[in-house]
Amino acid sequence: MALPGGIKHVEELAVEGKRVFVRVDYNVPLDKKTKQITDDARITATLPTLKHLIGRGARIVLGSHLGRPDGQVKPELSLEPVAARLAALLGQDVVLADEPTGDGAKKVVSDLRDGQIVMLENLRFDAREEANDEDFARTLASYCDVYVNDAFGTAHRAHASTAGMVKFVAEAGAGYVMAKEIEVLSRLLGNVERPYVAVLGGAKVSDKIEVLDALLGKVNSIVIGGAMANTFLEAQGKSLGASKVERDKLPVARNFLRKASESKVTVHLPTDVVVAANLDDAEGSKAVSVDAIAADAMALDIGPVTLEAYRKVLAAARTVFWNGPMGVFEKPRFAAGTVGIARALAENKLALTVVGGGDSAAAIAQAGLADKVTHVSTGGGASLEFVQGLDLPGIAALRPGK
Repeated sequence: MALPGGIKHVEELAVEGKRVFVRVDYNVPLDKKTKQITDDARITATLPTLKHLIGRGARIVLGSHLGRPDGQVKPELSLEPVAARLAALLGQDVVLADEPTGDGAKKVVSDLRDGQIVMLENLRFDAREEANDEDFARTLASYCDVYVNDAFGTAHRAHASTAGMVKFVAEAGAGYVMAKEIEVLSRLLGNVERPYVAVLGGAKVSDKIEVLDALLGKVNSIVIGGAMANTFLEAQGKSLGASKVERDKLPVARNFLRKASESKVTVHLPTDVVVAANLDDAEGSKAVSVDAIAADAMALDIGPVTLEAYRKVLAAARTVFWNGPMGVFEKPRFAAGTVGIARALAENKLALTVVGGGDSAAAIAQAGLADKVTHVSTGGGASLEFVQGLDLPGIAALRPGK
């Protein structure tokens, strides 16, 4: 696979008998009580890279973060359950160092033999990781001869293990996860097949306004749902009752709608919504026009008329990027819009369909349709920045002459 910018694929790296540092994204969800992993998708995603390296006799050093320990050692965020799950999946031992760096980490790395794996303890137990501290980066680099990044979900972060250490390693490249992300998402930046439709949802306009602005120069239309649609609707003069609205962002929303019109980009907003008194009011929920939302009602999903209109837009599309749910999809009564979007993408066999990680990835997996779209990204924030055309630090570091 030829990657842009001269980035090497892991298959092109000389790894036999060498220590290979693999940055993985094992930031998996844990059950709060049992501390057991509830979804191991991020671990299983890296198995092709690890099996490839094992098969070639590499000595593998894994680095990851888990949660937000903010530079402190928090036992509840130890990678111990992750190492155990990976060992079970691979059918071989995975030794966990008791610290990210230091004598203990150095010892387990030095004891590595061909085809063996060690995992450093949670990198974010050391504040220098997120600070991209040079001494910490140099120490991590001293543990390896070759660097492989397979953690696309952290590629937009300039941390010691994602960017800082790479310049101190002789050879670097992308693992299978990272390579596929770069290959597919790059197709959204070139001469795409049209119509190109972006579907954006979620809670806040403030979280998405940068990507919305960036997409104006790339897409033909933008489909908006979720609570962020409420802000756009109120910006048009609608009354949203008790719905979540970012009123301080109303001028931003109006400005965006004006720019979209000037750019001849069609913005699709809900014409009906599913409302309820609160998130637990499933029985009292109903679909109403956006012109008829009661003062005490909350808009919690797009309505059936809106979903049908959105489905028609997506059926005609030839390129689709989707990031963000259409409603509170975690609640079955308010999941129809999000599941409907997932089905519409799955039914379009002619389009390049990319789901941009985060809640959208969770929703399409929940609908059992993840294998029916072109690509489901492993990184929410990273995929959003990539489709804006931004240069992600974790990818930039892999280019020759870094």
